[in-house]
Amino acid sequence: MPAERAGYTVTMFVIDTSPSMANIRSVEMQNSAGETTAVEMSNLQWSLQYVKLKIQEMIFNGRKTDQCGVIVFGAEDTKNIIHAEHGGYDNVLEYIPIGQPNASTIAKIDALEPSTVAGDSMDALIVAIETQARYLASKKTWTRKITIVTDGESPIEVEDWEATVTKMDALNITLVIVGVDFDDEYMPYTEPNKSHIKRANEEFYKILTSSMHSGDIGNIAYAIRETAAPEVKVVKSALLGTVLRIGDVETRADEAIELSVKASKATAMARPKSWKKFALRESNREDEMQVEQDKDKAVFAQLKMKTEYFIDRNAGADDDEDDEIKVEEEELLDEGNPEVKKSLEKIEKEELVRGFKYGTTYAPCPDGQFPRLQTRKGIDICGFFPEKNFRRELSMGDIQYIWADPSSPQQQVALSSIVQAMADTKRMAIARWVSRDGMDPKMGVLTPVVQDNVHFLLWSQMPFADDVRKYTFASLDTLINKKGQVLKEHPYLPTEEQLEAMDKFVDAMDLVDAGDKDEEGNRTPWFDPSLSFNPAIHRVKQAMFHAAVVKDVVSNPLPPPHPETLKYFDPPKRVLKRARAAVEECKAVFKVKEGKPCPIVLPKKVARAKVNGHEHANDEDDDLLLLDRKQPVERTPSQMSVVEEAAPASSKGKAPANAEDSATESESEEELLLEKKVPSTPAPKQGRGAPLPTPARSVSPMIDAGRAPGRIIGNTYPLKDFQKNLAQGDVVSKAVEDLSAVIAEVVMKPFSSRRTDEMLQCMTTLRKTCLEEDEIDAWNAFIRDLKSKCLSRPGNPGFWQHVKKVGRDLGLISKQEAKKQGGDSDVSENEAGEFIS
Repeated sequence: MPAERAGYTVTMFVIDTSPSMANIRSVEMQNSAGETTAVEMSNLQWSLQYVKLKIQEMIFNGRKTDQCGVIVFGAEDTKNIIHAEHGGYDNVLEYIPIGQPNASTIAKIDALEPSTVAGDSMDALIVAIETQARYLASKKTWTRKITIVTDGESPIEVEDWEATVTKMDALNITLVIVGVDFDDEYMPYTEPNKSHIKRANEEFYKILTSSMHSGDIGNIAYAIRETAAPEVKVVKSALLGTVLRIGDVETRADEAIELSVKASKATAMARPKSWKKFALRESNREDEMQVEQDKDKAVFAQLKMKTEYFIDRNAGADDDEDDEIKVEEEELLDEGNPEVKKSLEKIEKEELVRGFKYGTTYAPCPDGQFPRLQTRKGIDICGFFPEKNFRRELSMGDIQYIWADPSSPQQQVALSSIVQAMADTKRMAIARWVSRDGMDPKMGVLTPVVQDNVHFLLWSQMPFADDVRKYTFASLDTLINKKGQVLKEHPYLPTEEQLEAMDKFVDAMDLVDAGDKDEEGNRTPWFDPSLSFNPAIHRVKQAMFHAAVVKDVVSNPLPPPHPETLKYFDPPKRVLKRARAAVEECKAVFKVKEGKPCPIVLPKKVARAKVNGHEHANDEDDDLLLLDRKQPVERTPSQMSVVEEAAPASSKGKAPANAEDSATESESEEELLLEKKVPSTPAPKQGRGAPLPTPARSVSPMIDAGRAPGRIIGNTYPLKDFQKNLAQGDVVSKAVEDLSAVIAEVVMKPFSSRRTDEMLQCMTTLRKTCLEEDEIDAWNAFIRDLKSKCLSRPGNPGFWQHVKKVGRDLGLISKQEAKKQGGDSDVSENEAGEFIS
């Protein structure tokens, strides 16, 4: 049997629509919160969920070589290739021809309904085999699969079934029979009161699948559950030809080596599926007629990205020494602040000059791109170095295979010699890779791999020296006082007792023997990288599949994540139990007490005057300076997000780095610059002892580090900010909204137990304000959302216990309570009592 390739597969779905498939059943469904609900549906609707999930997987992968077809037995009509030529095979319908599935395929399957006549599954199986064989007549290497979905309640003709098995084995067909209420030892499940026909059919299906080289039978409930299991998308990378060179093949051809090699991907980064934004389509003259005909249906259209450029002229009016102003891209203006909009001037893209960041300045590039290096395609080995000197943490990108040319034995022997020599001497190579002529080069390393049947190299791209960030900090075990003496005892230095306790704690957390026992009774490692999956990727995929296969998400909610994606969320109980004694010893030795933070003292950063010339770009964690002006102007968050300019007086002619650059610096090194013609004047020199224009950002009074942009309540002193804004009298709704968001954020953060009393006091004040200021709906929505977040995973159930201790004073505002204050509420007294209890 040939090896199965990614894609290059034709799957035939054989679906039973006999009258028995119309029987209604109650299916238990779990939502994402783990709550179980019963949903009534027919056997056919339940079975089609499995078929649609399998087809949705093909659509999601997007391979043109992953195709399927649908055969229906028990149909009212008869239409298949065997009936058209020889007759017979009644009530078997070729419902969907073989092809690449799309959204219409799901829609057609949704349209299937139970019929009034029974069908023979063996007739449908033979039709599926013949239809698939004719389609793949010229594609011998493709994988063939057939899946039968039935309840087994219709009579079947089992004569000459051995010939059918022989035919499927000859064509290397994989047969899977998925049955409604079939006995399954994996669940486990055994159907009570099974009919005689179903029992006989189920026994026959087991004999049929066991007689094949590749056959299986299972229960529909188990099959649907397994479709949600995460699996790695297998992709066959295409071989790309290139050249491997050692030495200078142009000037010293006799001393150089040039080999023909092929490159293919070994790994590729996977990300969660992106979402597209939709909005209600605005009606126009062309579709007014259509809207009038169907007023109940809302027409949605996909939103398209639109980028506009604005500059804040007022922000740069006080600084005459800026000759370049940075322009930010904005998709939406702040309509709620007319003053901000008036100060912005729209700039056409044609008036802008593309610039690339160089240190703390921007180098304008009028042509949009600097001249490229004169490079030629190939991989040039620059040198070799010992593999022990390789820093593995710098290799963070994808890995690629470097193979010898499969069609040239001479090239294979030459590359094998190089690989063996590198492996024997334990060397790695520094290489320069150019994908095609004129492209930018990439620097990386080549690692030799010697296997039994093949020798090859692994390529890993490495960062340039300027791209490596170095973060240094003081020694942890050496402390020197102001006199230069090395201290032996100090509260910051660990004692021998503390070191020993920490060693025990680290040893107790060892996961090497924390897994299950193998066949020989030995403990296995707890974590297996091959069985760990990215929860974000597979949860988004599960949500997309669920929305595509169910008609009503409200009645049929999204099920909880598959256990495989949550496998490594919680540490093993065996390790927790083993580490309990070591944890208690650490608490006693280090004198750890809840609510008291560790005394960590960070050295103050000394600001220094900036000299003229280029400098290294600041790291993301570096403190950037707010530049002084003659009359400092406080800028609103919306102004800072649209346009932010700052230029040091000592760096004339530079477009400065601003406080917002640190967030976007790593995403894009190119910006758009607007040139501003200003007469050049010499900048005053800063002396060594001269003070800086303004203090650092960390001590600037204009910025509240604990306040998110657009909010009037900060995370640092929320109650104080709330009471201050209430005194103004016209921002009650905004203050209530922001304080609700701040409380939820603080409660969900780690170590939030330190601020439990403060948050309870904020909630008490917030509830009282909402009751008096007719913001009852806002409070009820907030407390419901907070309860949901606290009781979810990971959540904060401990904080909610404190809320329950307070009682009704922090619960929902009922109708009777609101009526006393002249307000209104849709919550009854009983509902309010049950909520908090």
